[in-house]
Amino acid sequence: MATALITGASSGLGEEFARQLARERYDLVLTARREERLRAIAEEAKSLGCGRVDVIALDMSIPGSAEALYRRITDKKLAVDYLVNNAGFGTRGRFASLSLDREIEQVNLNVTALVALTRLFLPAMLERKRGTIINVASTAAFQPVPFMATYGATKAFVLSFSEALAEELSGTGVVVTALCPGPTRTEFQQVAGTAEVGVPSFSYMDAKTVVAQALDAASRGRAVKIAGLANLLLAESTRLAPRSLAARIAGAMFRGKDE
Repeated sequence: MATALITGASSGLGEEFARQLARERYDLVLTARREERLRAIAEEAKSLGCGRVDVIALDMSIPGSAEALYRRITDKKLAVDYLVNNAGFGTRGRFASLSLDREIEQVNLNVTALVALTRLFLPAMLERKRGTIINVASTAAFQPVPFMATYGATKAFVLSFSEALAEELSGTGVVVTALCPGPTRTEFQQVAGTAEVGVPSFSYMDAKTVVAQALDAASRGRAVKIAGLANLLLAESTRLAPRSLAARIAGAMFRGKDE
């Protein structure tokens, strides 16, 4: 039975990836910080058709956590066929006033852990000549994002990294897809402090739709999937606009009332 590893699986998109891959009869390895929440999702996944679920509670923002996760999975003699690098968070505010420790933690989780897990699990996929990697980026990857400067930069990295890797792996049997969702109703808004910013409510998508589009895109070998037609049009429009203008527009959207 094929095995899928999902990071950030305790809520939002990660939780929905667990549901939908369980329905496709994947065995699952779920990781996030909240073990109790992971175990509840594991029970739900089993009820949806998943045969085996392993829960590994781990904070992927801590240096060395990717290597620790890899060792625990290999010790279980599990071969990861489907890797979903979903764990991540954002912060909002003027960069000069944000916590340095929190910004570094964000880079560690959104970028470092993602690169490390991809590098650790990719060789075995190449040896088997099959595998899928979905890296969760964002429509924030397509332009600078003032007041979420670190978050936007990390997602730009994820997009560029994934596109480059997809080209490197062409013809190997391993697919890499960068998922670029726009605003999605998850816990992200509360953590990032973006619930009250100027993003229109009609632009939000639900996690179920975003994940279904991601799985379909990966199955088709797509290197990039921008979830939703409106988000696709918006992301493509940034290629035509001067980056300074795109930055001003994004800044106007994410500038809080107190900035």
